[in-house]
Amino acid sequence: MQRPILEAIHITSRRSATQLHSKRRLFTSNAQPSLSSRLNDVILGLTALAGASFFAYYAFDSRAGVHRHVIVPLLHAFTEPEDAHKIAIDILKWGLSPRDTKPDSEQLAVQLWGRKLSNPIGIAAGFDKHGEAVDGLFNLGFSYVEVGTVTPEPQPGNAKPRYFRLPVDKATINRYGFNSDGHRVVAQRLRDRIRIRTHLFHKSSHTKKLMPLSPNPLGPLNLSRSLHCGKLLGVNLGKNKDGDEIGDYVLGVQNLGPYADVLIVNVSSPNTPGLRQLQRKDTLENLLAAVVGERDKLPGPRVPVCVKIAPDLDTEEIQGIACAVEKSGIDGVIVSNSTIQRPSTLTPGIHLSIFSAANLDPHINEQGGLSGPPLKPLALQTLRTLRRHVPDSVVIIGCGGICTGKDAIEYARAGADFVQVYTSFGYDGPGLPRRLKDEILEELDGKRWAEIVGRA
Repeated sequence: MQRPILEAIHITSRRSATQLHSKRRLFTSNAQPSLSSRLNDVILGLTALAGASFFAYYAFDSRAGVHRHVIVPLLHAFTEPEDAHKIAIDILKWGLSPRDTKPDSEQLAVQLWGRKLSNPIGIAAGFDKHGEAVDGLFNLGFSYVEVGTVTPEPQPGNAKPRYFRLPVDKATINRYGFNSDGHRVVAQRLRDRIRIRTHLFHKSSHTKKLMPLSPNPLGPLNLSRSLHCGKLLGVNLGKNKDGDEIGDYVLGVQNLGPYADVLIVNVSSPNTPGLRQLQRKDTLENLLAAVVGERDKLPGPRVPVCVKIAPDLDTEEIQGIACAVEKSGIDGVIVSNSTIQRPSTLTPGIHLSIFSAANLDPHINEQGGLSGPPLKPLALQTLRTLRRHVPDSVVIIGCGGICTGKDAIEYARAGADFVQVYTSFGYDGPGLPRRLKDEILEELDGKRWAEIVGRA
């Protein structure tokens, strides 16, 4: 009885083994793929590689329209203004931003304080407040990057929200209030940047002590503190909310002067109580004299000093500033900071978005400094008045509402040796420097930038 059963099991096992062997042969065939199949795989791989390479080349070109027409609108739609600002800084800091690879035309060259810059476009203070994204900004095509405002001690600034968009007017209102990492942290970043980029100094990760550089750390390389040929690095100095109105700026010269090509005395932010009082003639003269005196003690090349003024000044106040500038012997003036005025040209109560046609927008009534196109007439008027009252040797940098090449040319004809952008960068994105340079070249019509400065 058991024998037939065992034989049946044996026969079944042999059949199962035979079937399994057949299946294995089916799925492990030694047949080679055809030539056409392999060719298709190669073509598919090359196509994917070419597509990825093209996208990378396109995305990392600052002229690519995707930045202005896709990425920036998405950031504006889904993030708060200050969050978008932080994201932009992080992208630039980590080298993930596009680059301007097109060489600047010789027609755009500018001479500032004995140095030749490749173009007349800079980024104003307020964007890279803490010196985190210097090289990323230079790589976008700016010939001048201004870090800050930096205060002696760290301070958080005003409460959030403190940065608002007015998209119909392409404007913003901010009341940041000099939020700053402080001298120690910013100086450490700028010093480490020099050490890493030049390999002249050993970076010490175990010390936090603020040690000065040697008299001229970049002397052997004959480079500016920007570490880029044809470019300058500015550091914008401010005072703490409860700081000393002269001492804080003197400390700024001591702690940050060794890492700057230009130092800027900011006495015009509307968001620090009492700061604009420092623009009064006698007070400003004393402040600038103290800053210049401290600057003269710095080792190495002479660092130009500028003062940044407000657009909300009358003629008498501008004349007083001109007098203080001349007596103190500073090297330049930036015109201007944001305005506390709300010009009638602002579009009241309207906010357009990609989700709705029109919404009431209370941001126009927010307290703080207004910047963007509505600021331009005020800044230009202040610049023209100042230019009439200071010597030609004093460099004037124009800032306020510059969105196009025509705007930049208008500032140049009014007497600006150089211009800065801020708000338009937030609306246009990384392609702004190259677009402005191309538009300026069209407006110059064969002339050089230097030939039109002051030629109203």
